[in-house]
Parts: sequence; C-alpha cells; structure tokens
Amino acid sequence: MAAAAAEHGEHAQEGLDVGGTILHHILDSHYFDFGPLGKIHLPEIQVFGIDFSITKHVVMMWVVSLMLIVLFSAALRKRRLVPAGLANFLEMVVVFIKEEIVEPNLGSEAKRYLPYFLTTFFFILGNNLIGLVPFSATATGNISVTAGLALVAFFMIQYGGIRHYGFFTHWRNYIPQGMPFWILPIMIPVEIMGMFIKPIALCIRLFANMTAGHVVILSLLCLIFVFQSIFIAPISVGFALFINMLEILVALIQAYIFTLLTSIFMGLTIHAEH
Repeated sequence: MAAAAAEHGEHAQEGLDVGGTILHHILDSHYFDFGPLGKIHLPEIQVFGIDFSITKHVVMMWVVSLMLIVLFSAALRKRRLVPAGLANFLEMVVVFIKEEIVEPNLGSEAKRYLPYFLTTFFFILGNNLIGLVPFSATATGNISVTAGLALVAFFMIQYGGIRHYGFFTHWRNYIPQGMPFWILPIMIPVEIMGMFIKPIALCIRLFANMTAGHVVILSLLCLIFVFQSIFIAPISVGFALFINMLEILVALIQAYIFTLLTSIFMGLTIHAEH
C-alpha cells in the first residue's frame, strides 16, 4: 500500500506543470477561465492577415475604462462647494497629483497637461488593482500594454517640447550647448539614445513589477501541490496572502512612479537649458 501511495504521489507530481500553470494565469489569452464554472471564449478577428482579436487583457482595459467613467460620473453628479464622500476622496487624489507631481515638474504648463497625467495614473492604478480580483487579469502585466502606455508618454514628452519651443528648436535642445565640437559625435548619439531609453524604462519597470508579484503568489500556491503536504498549505497560503496585500501597495506605487517619471521627463523637455 505504501508503495502504491508513493507511486500515486509521483504521478501527481509529474502531472503538475508549475511553469505552465503560472504562464497560463499571467499571459494573455482568447478566453476567460472561471475554473469549475467553465470558460468564456472571446471573438478572434483577422483583417487582411492582421490580428484584431479581443483578448482577455483588452476586455480588462475596457472594464477599467468603464469603471473610471462611472466612478467619476457618480462623484461629479452632484456638484457641491465642499465635496463629500467619494468626490472628496477623488479630489484629494487629484490635488495630490497636481501639486506633488505635475506642478513641481511642469510649472506654469501643469494645468495644460494635468488631464493626461490624471488619466494615466487612474488607468494604470485601475488595471493594477483589478488584477488582484479572482478570475480577472492584470493588463499592465502585458508588455504590449505597458509599451503602448510608454509610447503615448514618449509622444506627449516630445509634444510638450515642440509646443513650448517650436519644432526645430525642440530637436536642437537635444544637442548639448557649449561643448567642444569634437565631443558632439559622442554626446549626440547618447542624447538620442536617452530619448528612447526613458520610455523603454517606463515600459519595462511597470511590466516587470506587475508580473513579478503574480509569479510569486502563484509559485507559493503551487508549492502545496508540489509537496502534497497538509503542513505546507498554511505556510504557502499565509505567504501568498501577505504578498497579495503587498501587491495593493505595489499597484499604487507603480501608478505613482509611472506618472511621476513621465512628468519629470516632460519637465526636462519643456524646461530644457539652452
């Protein structure tokens, strides 16, 4: 009997693909998996050989966008001189972003670009947090999504400089002034590389941080099935719960950092030194 039990345990362990299980939960897909309740398949669309399919992460971004529209519409439905409840909370967040992030970096231009930074912050925060809900997904754990956000940030940074200085002066600002001409062949490529490295850093940082937390949580839970021991379950679940709580803080921090760094990069462009 002991030998049979040991053989059964080996087969169960061999049947568990930890890597595949983790990837299944963090990668994008064409369906929502609700476990015992079944799957909901999403439409796959091909137009002239280009994939326009609606995926799980696309749906989650739509859900977050709709939630933000409903949230702010409900908060602003009754305008008061002194806001209360939800409106008061949202105003607190908006004022914080305006006074602590945008204004210190953009100065007099802050009001013009504030809607973009508010949209960026709340959209990233919403996608970060909704991924903690069971059977949902974290769109910001998809590098295509973070690359899209970084690309928008890149164009906004360049737009800010072009609008402030004009098209040609903006690009001339990337050429360091007052340096010996023989250093320019080195500095100009460095400045051009820096222009692209900044949004790439935004993209990778957000993607890596949001993916790492989910990988750790899933890895801890998979330990229960790997060791197949009742004594491991409380430890795995306890640590997974702790990391899950930590992910709430990480979701806030990453939305804050992405918004802060974008405002810093735009401020450097707008207030470039000649």
